[in-house]
Amino acid sequence: MPRFASIDIGTNSVLLLVAERLPDGRFEAVVERAEITRLGRGVDTSRVLSAEGMEATLSTLVAFADEARALGAQGIAVSATSAARDAKNGADFIAAAKARADVTVEIIPGEMEAQLSFAAVSADFAGEAAGPLLVIDIGGGSTEFIYGSDAGTVAFRHSFDVGAVRLTERFVRTDPPSSDERAAIEAHLRHTFAALPPTPPAAMLVGVAGTVTTLYALQHRMATYDAEQVHGGTLSRGELDALTDMLCTLPLDARRALPGLQPKRADVIPAGALILREAVKALGLDTCRVSDRGLRWGLLVHRFGSAPSSS
Repeated sequence: MPRFASIDIGTNSVLLLVAERLPDGRFEAVVERAEITRLGRGVDTSRVLSAEGMEATLSTLVAFADEARALGAQGIAVSATSAARDAKNGADFIAAAKARADVTVEIIPGEMEAQLSFAAVSADFAGEAAGPLLVIDIGGGSTEFIYGSDAGTVAFRHSFDVGAVRLTERFVRTDPPSSDERAAIEAHLRHTFAALPPTPPAAMLVGVAGTVTTLYALQHRMATYDAEQVHGGTLSRGELDALTDMLCTLPLDARRALPGLQPKRADVIPAGALILREAVKALGLDTCRVSDRGLRWGLLVHRFGSAPSSS
């Protein structure tokens, strides 16, 4: 079976997917990896990718590209999102990625990021939805919302400049976040999400990316992350309320020790939890399904998918 790879470079993390394209056109994962490199540290205020963030991300990119080639990937698609879009020196990062990892990084606009995430979720969840499918993709620098129509096409998509890293850097100065800092984040999110269209009747919300999967792993106290258990799971509004309250009151060291939470994500997970909770409230929904497959899966199909007859 032919193998292909996609690498998703986000504001907070880098994700690798190497997959085989099956005769029916579907993809089956061979390897999936994730590494938190914080490319977007400080970008919200400086509009510049830091030397530390670039070096950590480039080192991971080289390792992921080498692994993909060693596994026989015939092509590698690489995308960069919010931090690279916002930074003045994004072109420097792209040049360094080409020189060191021999890959071409495409800085994709927020609307395309939303479209690719929706394509990945729709492939797994459209058959379960009684009505339209809604997708929320919470990243480090931005959050994408995508509304699917009853016919399965995209009716609305938008990328908002609210992400777990961006909001933490913008609002949080104490450990744990003070009640005033939390209130400021909540007010900012309510104002931002007021721009969302009304939620269609019988809509199903699906959340993707590290914040959502981490919250599910925390809820179920997963000492070892289990993608199969996470994918397709459900978080209720009550669970999100309790998780958010816990994460916003525990100090950083205590958060780092929680089962299900990567220590490198502990500093930004309170803001991430607030984003998801406020989004669910703004949409007027009671639950959020969880997808372990996001942009990297949509990017793989977009670049390397084909009709079975041409496989």
